[in-house]
Amino acid sequence: MHRDSDRHKQFSRRAAMLAGGQFVLLTALTGRLYYLQVIESEKYKNLADENRINFRLLPPPRGRITDRNGVPIADNQQNYRLLLISENTTSVDSTLNALEYIIPLSDTERRRILRDVKRNRSFVPVTVRENLIWSQVSEIEVNTPDLPGVLIDVGESRFYPHGEDFAHVLGYVAAVSENEITGDPLLELPGFRIGKAGIEKVHDLALRGTGGNSEVEVNAYGRIIRELSRQDGQPGAEVQLTLDMDLQRLAAERIAGESAAVVVLDIHNGEVLTLASSPSFDPNRFNQGLASAEWNDLVSNPRSPLINKATRGQYAPGSTFKMIVALAALEHGIITPETSFFCNGEMALGNAVFHCWRKHGHGRVNCTDAISQSCDVFFYEVAKRLGITRISEMATRLGLGQPLGIDLPGERGGLIPTPEWKLSNVGSSWQKGETVILGIGQGYILVTPLQLATMTARLANGGLAVTPHLTRRIVAEDSEDEDTSEVEIPSVDISPTHLKLVIEAMAQVVNHPRGTAFRSRIEDDGISMGGKTGTVQVRRISKAEREIGVKKNDELDWKDRDHALFVGYGPVENPRYAVSVVVEHGGGGSSVAAPIARDIMREVQLRQIGIPLSATVPEDEGQGHG
Repeated sequence: MHRDSDRHKQFSRRAAMLAGGQFVLLTALTGRLYYLQVIESEKYKNLADENRINFRLLPPPRGRITDRNGVPIADNQQNYRLLLISENTTSVDSTLNALEYIIPLSDTERRRILRDVKRNRSFVPVTVRENLIWSQVSEIEVNTPDLPGVLIDVGESRFYPHGEDFAHVLGYVAAVSENEITGDPLLELPGFRIGKAGIEKVHDLALRGTGGNSEVEVNAYGRIIRELSRQDGQPGAEVQLTLDMDLQRLAAERIAGESAAVVVLDIHNGEVLTLASSPSFDPNRFNQGLASAEWNDLVSNPRSPLINKATRGQYAPGSTFKMIVALAALEHGIITPETSFFCNGEMALGNAVFHCWRKHGHGRVNCTDAISQSCDVFFYEVAKRLGITRISEMATRLGLGQPLGIDLPGERGGLIPTPEWKLSNVGSSWQKGETVILGIGQGYILVTPLQLATMTARLANGGLAVTPHLTRRIVAEDSEDEDTSEVEIPSVDISPTHLKLVIEAMAQVVNHPRGTAFRSRIEDDGISMGGKTGTVQVRRISKAEREIGVKKNDELDWKDRDHALFVGYGPVENPRYAVSVVVEHGGGGSSVAAPIARDIMREVQLRQIGIPLSATVPEDEGQGHG
């Protein structure tokens, strides 16, 4: 009995200890549950919501770019995209094979699609093709039962309605590269595009806008169940340019097929009405994605369609530089308006002979005659007496030899040489013969078409140092217009009397029977143009060739032909516009560049007096020299 009693007591103690342990555990569990469900309830509710609710960034519509009259030249359009959801098809390969009958897929595209399918979850759509045309969309929709997993999505993509005409100004947009990610979450969105060149790049932040957001409910696998809320972003600002669409398209049409550039400026405020470069490219292709063959064609083209020749092309100015030499000589008293030299077709300097473009010379000419008839010998003499330093200083004041600061990336500054420059870069001292050849705009000197137009504007407006610009205003939805048109313009400090002489001589170039561009004069009543032709040699003409006769441009390979140039202003009586035209290896400035400038200056003046864009101007048959 005693032994039974001890067992009973021992069992009772163990049962009590077990019960006590269970009580302690239950109390701890209850306490923990209370802590989690009551005290920490808000925290875990938020965590649950974070697992259940996703916030997604929404890209904003990119801002439009318009011309000076509000006509869109860069806009957004509906983008029909073909998507594939792999979980809705039993075989991705079978679906792609069926699609091949409607939309041919390259091997590269197919590999990319299969790679994306493997990387993403089965319910995440994969892009098969963007920018479908309506006929493709219709055919896919009709065949949907035979294309499991395929659907059409509608978004927005950048669109350039005038394609190549504005490509070098507008630039293009393309996908964000890895080294362009700055921390802005918009840049990390799949398919987001940013400005890569031109105005699209310069004003990318303003055009980009502000992203919106969408709150969606998802399940444990991340599948979207429903959208809970949505807040659209703020569209990008609208950028209005100074360009005139009709004039830009006319300029592009006139230089089509050439390697050339045209610039038209308002001489009073520096607004750029036309900035055209040829050949061009289609910026829409960059947005859609260039094939490697297309890219190779662009970069290997000897006429450089990707280069904006108006701001990046650098050329010797030829005879369009003669006004600079004349002004410098007048300012320093080297010549007067009455000074004259006799031109017999050549000038000797030491053992060298410098030839005039007119073989037998121009006879006795003064400064006005020398500009209007483009006498080389006159300017050889003037440059020899004037010196390189004075010429370079005047050229710099009139906008040559340095970037002008136009609102486009990549502008080049050209080159106005000095003795110091040559010693530093070539390693030899400056020679007098180099000054002589610089007097007619050849030698080391380089300028851009934009600089030539700016130089002409400063001559025609009375010596005000206008600087060219393309942006007229930036208009955002929630802010006032940012107007960039009002600027104070300093003077280049040139004698009005000397400017008047040069401008009148330029008027004779076009409107006097002996002027080199007389056959390109504007014959409409009430409108007119002054200007200066230029023809730039790109090859050395030997003494032997001169003796048997210099080859004409049409007898030479394209790359050996002269560059054709023209600068001008109009109207003559009350100047408002300046123009420059450069045609690479085009031949004569008077026969090639001047007619292009004539047609453009005619239209801009007709529009100024309220006459709509006129019919095509007859071909010009004029011949001459710069």
